[in-house]
Amino acid sequence: MRDAPKVRPSRRRFLGLVSAAVALPHVARADLPALEVLEGPAFGTRWRIVSAQGAGLAGLRGEIDRILGEVDRQMSPWRTDSEIGGFNRMRADAALPVSADTATVAEAALTLADASGGRFDPTVGPLVARWGFGPIRGDAAPGWRDISVAGGRLAKARPGLTLDLCGIAKGWALDRLGGLVRTAGLGGALIDLGGELAAVGLHPAGRPWQVAVEQPLAELTGAAAMLGLTDACVATSGTRAQAYGLQGREVSHIIDPATGAPVAGDLRSVTVVAPEATGADGWATALFAAGAVDGPALAREQGLNALFLAGAPQRLRAVTTGEMDRFLI
Repeated sequence: MRDAPKVRPSRRRFLGLVSAAVALPHVARADLPALEVLEGPAFGTRWRIVSAQGAGLAGLRGEIDRILGEVDRQMSPWRTDSEIGGFNRMRADAALPVSADTATVAEAALTLADASGGRFDPTVGPLVARWGFGPIRGDAAPGWRDISVAGGRLAKARPGLTLDLCGIAKGWALDRLGGLVRTAGLGGALIDLGGELAAVGLHPAGRPWQVAVEQPLAELTGAAAMLGLTDACVATSGTRAQAYGLQGREVSHIIDPATGAPVAGDLRSVTVVAPEATGADGWATALFAAGAVDGPALAREQGLNALFLAGAPQRLRAVTTGEMDRFLI
């Protein structure tokens, strides 16, 4: 265990603020190539793609909007007309035909639930809503083992059981955008989807893309760490963005499936770097739910590249697993 990485100059919004020419547009540097930025709304947040000037990003907007709209229609628990919305209303004695994408993501979520020992559980939606964070209502006890995927159909073994893929679907959407960028042959690009990132190739300057890990506590400024990424994805889970105070304690939007309550303890954030955003997204949630002690142990067991930040504002502790130190700059 060691102290948190040294704070670099301020990168204030979230993991994903990139080279100075983008993060700080008022600073002009002649030694940096000009960058092109394309952005728009999605999933109640925003997406952004950065590449070399003249890469032709604008030509991708239609396909980007189509991909993100498709994922939203398939997997959003906020939409009554989504496939997941239909599954959550379905009786236990039926099986719902779903798209190949929804079946793939649901299967990935169940595989992750198994690999994490249930720390990631896509059936905790009603508990998330009970604590004020999500749209899924219901009284059924969570239990991912009672969900099955076979032959392009989703099924549940108990009435009232629901499925929430939000902990992994954004990563899936980001992976699809990464595939689009590669197919378009743009060269290097950095894709930001609500703070989750996919670095494709190198920065136009010929180096890895430099991104910031946000400080996990609101009273801290600057960046907790800086990462250099090439053909890698990164996701962070923590309490800073979605939490509230209740009777002197912080209430997190991340539910510990073992207790049915928001994650407690002094773990502040978990950042995971992985080849695919789907895995980084889901594992960041699972490791945060596991906590400051069991989380690093689980990450080591799974061979994950992770950065854990825990403790009080005056002295955050940092623990890294896997090859995470290789990405720190």
